[in-house]
Amino acid sequence: MMALRQASAFLVLVLAASLPPPHCAQDPAVVHYIYQRFQVLEQGLQKCTQATRAYIQDFREFSKNISVMLGRCQTYTSEYKSAVSNLALKVEHAQREIDYLEYLREADMCIESEEKILAEKLVQEAEEEKKVRTLLNASCDNMLMGIKSLKIVKKTMDTDGSWMKDAFSASPKIYFFIGSRNNTVWEFANMRALMEDSNKPGPRKLILTHSWQGTGQVVYKGFLFFHNQGTPNEIIKYNLQKRTVEDRMLLPGGAGRALVYQHSPSTYIDLAVDEHGLWAIHSGSGIHGHLVLTKIEPSTLGMEHSWVTPCKSQDAEAAFLLCGVLYVVYSSGGHGPHHIACVYDPRGTISEEDLPNLFFPRRPRSHSMIHYNARDKQLYAWNDGNQIIYKLQTKRKQPLK
Repeated sequence: MMALRQASAFLVLVLAASLPPPHCAQDPAVVHYIYQRFQVLEQGLQKCTQATRAYIQDFREFSKNISVMLGRCQTYTSEYKSAVSNLALKVEHAQREIDYLEYLREADMCIESEEKILAEKLVQEAEEEKKVRTLLNASCDNMLMGIKSLKIVKKTMDTDGSWMKDAFSASPKIYFFIGSRNNTVWEFANMRALMEDSNKPGPRKLILTHSWQGTGQVVYKGFLFFHNQGTPNEIIKYNLQKRTVEDRMLLPGGAGRALVYQHSPSTYIDLAVDEHGLWAIHSGSGIHGHLVLTKIEPSTLGMEHSWVTPCKSQDAEAAFLLCGVLYVVYSSGGHGPHHIACVYDPRGTISEEDLPNLFFPRRPRSHSMIHYNARDKQLYAWNDGNQIIYKLQTKRKQPLK
């Protein structure tokens, strides 16, 4: 209001300054004009005052409304904060419940998984046992009880070598292998021809297309099976009648990369034949010196089954199979006494506890080879150039339950 009054006084002064000189002051027209101007100014000032008051009133109402709304916002904010906090607590509680239910579900799944794995393992073991029993189902129930006698058949100057008959055929022929690396096989008509060099005709000389490695070769069903020299794990099936390679196979699992027996420094794969057929005794990778026993199907040279045995190659010199049981011969430092110190039966019918102390007659050096002949029921061995036959004492095994 003060501002309006000051503005009115200022306008009066301006109008007074614009008045005509005194000699014209009494002119009625001028006076009337000034009076009208004052009225117009007064009306304008009144309108301005009224508008200002209206603006002030509106502003006060607006300010009041804003204050009320801010108060409500604060209230709502507190309520929202409280609701959000409660919701967060509920979410946290629900998450804990979910975690617990998930833990229970995983625990149940683990139990179910373990039970499933155990059941599968039991089924697998049962199938494995059934497979082994079917595989080794030949009518053979003998177990070794002793070495009865020793017979030196012949003596040569060769420290290493092997000799044998066909482990399946009734043929009297003797096959003679000199050395640990060679490709010449001597075929004698019979045992007498081998013992008496003067007999005529002399032995037949067979030159193989490949050389053998070690002293682990066998003759079975008219075929010679041997470890191919220069290869770590190749087995060759050689037709002695046709003098041709019939088939070949590679033994898996790192076979042939280490010696089978510590005291047989040239043999990396030792083949064997018993009542159940053809076998391979060899080493393997990652089994810490344990011997591996592999059953081979002789017709196709397919691997039928393989076992890691508890028998070790350390201090071993030879091994043979009899009725599906592996017998490993050991000696201290390669000298006597020579004895069977480890036995492995894939069917679990016998163990070392079931056997007496099995010693061979004392010999000055370790055996270059020992092979069992299922028809003769005796061992053919090579020891320090001597070709030896060991006669055996056996008994019936306990039947499987």
